[in-house]
Amino acid sequence: MKSADKTSALDLKLSEFLCFAVYSSNLAFGKAYKAMLERLGLTYTQFITLVALWEQDDQTVGSLGEKLFLESNTLTPILKKLEAMGYLLRQRDPEDERQVRISLTKEGRKLRGGLTEEGFPQTGLDPDDFVQIQQAIVKLRDNLIRTTKDRHDEK
Repeated sequence: MKSADKTSALDLKLSEFLCFAVYSSNLAFGKAYKAMLERLGLTYTQFITLVALWEQDDQTVGSLGEKLFLESNTLTPILKKLEAMGYLLRQRDPEDERQVRISLTKEGRKLRGGLTEEGFPQTGLDPDDFVQIQQAIVKLRDNLIRTTKDRHDEK
């Protein structure tokens, strides 16, 4: 949609909706990651959970959920499955029994070593475009979260 246009959202074609561009890009990413994830025996959500733990091991379910934008009722089954697969441990925090801490096992850390650059989808973007698009999408996500929260707080 051209910025000068005053077109109503109701008049947009499907291909002109930003939400559809993001949604369909997400589907394309899923297809692009499919071979690597099948080789690892993981779903995409299990994979990004491990990535967050590779970045910072031994964290609470709550902090992990915040990073992944997942509620604990969604994250807990993912963690249980990864634990059953031998990639992580869930343990009550000895300092605060209400908290569950997540830590990688030796197998969970070893899985990272099996990844190669070739396994990751190629976006075809040059490094500057990649960074610019990633930052724009993060800004979009944060704006949507903020405006949704603002509307919820007004009620």
